[in-house]
Amino acid sequence: MLRPRIIPCLLVKNRGLVKTQKFSSPKYVGDPINAVKVFNEKQVDELIVLDIDASAQGREPDYTMIRNLAAECRMPLCYGGGVKTVEQAAKIIGLGVEKVAVSSAAVESPELISKMAEVLGNQSVVVVMDVRQRTPGGEYVVCIRNGGTAVARDPVELARDVASRGAGEIVVNSIDRDGVMNGYDTDLIAAVRNAVSVPITAVGGAGSIRDIAQLIARFGIIGAAAGSLFVFKGPFRAVLISYPGPEEKASIVSLVPT
Repeated sequence: MLRPRIIPCLLVKNRGLVKTQKFSSPKYVGDPINAVKVFNEKQVDELIVLDIDASAQGREPDYTMIRNLAAECRMPLCYGGGVKTVEQAAKIIGLGVEKVAVSSAAVESPELISKMAEVLGNQSVVVVMDVRQRTPGGEYVVCIRNGGTAVARDPVELARDVASRGAGEIVVNSIDRDGVMNGYDTDLIAAVRNAVSVPITAVGGAGSIRDIAQLIARFGIIGAAAGSLFVFKGPFRAVLISYPGPEEKASIVSLVPT
């Protein structure tokens, strides 16, 4: 049975856990393995780990890091960063990862999605769309290479394309909301959600559990992902790994529209 998921999204750079704001100024916040251990104890629904430098630097995924994360992780794990071939994706699945995410490659080599779906199954293929607005309140544009390059692709059109090619899930990542903690871009999420039938996960902007609750209350069966919310606490952004407890999570999930 499908249900909403509350998902920590961890960013790694040089094997360290970092947090960014609007895809810039990465701040080191600790060891990702330690974060995974804490999330194991908190029984999170799923975990997304994104290597933010792999595609931008044109290098392969860090298989040693992925193996270590997968060995420690006791929840479904989605990894993204540097994946350009089916062989790389299959190797990552072989290390114990449930889902492989592609972002830049989904734009530059869209045929990769179909090949991955054929070999791995649709359920293991995730496309991450990094999206920003050209101007405040203006049109949305898809970006690649860790947000550094805007491409002439509308996110709704791209979502339809990758879904038709076999992507089993689409992650809608708002660059403008990244690390700002002022709420999800629900207009962007709605536009993509209305265009495709595959599961959607939203990330970028969650500043409180209330933001997650409002997202689920509006969209129902959706992935509510967050980074800063689950690694920072208080106005001074002290590092503290957190996640809703069982009763709080049950209360949030109960908000799914009937």
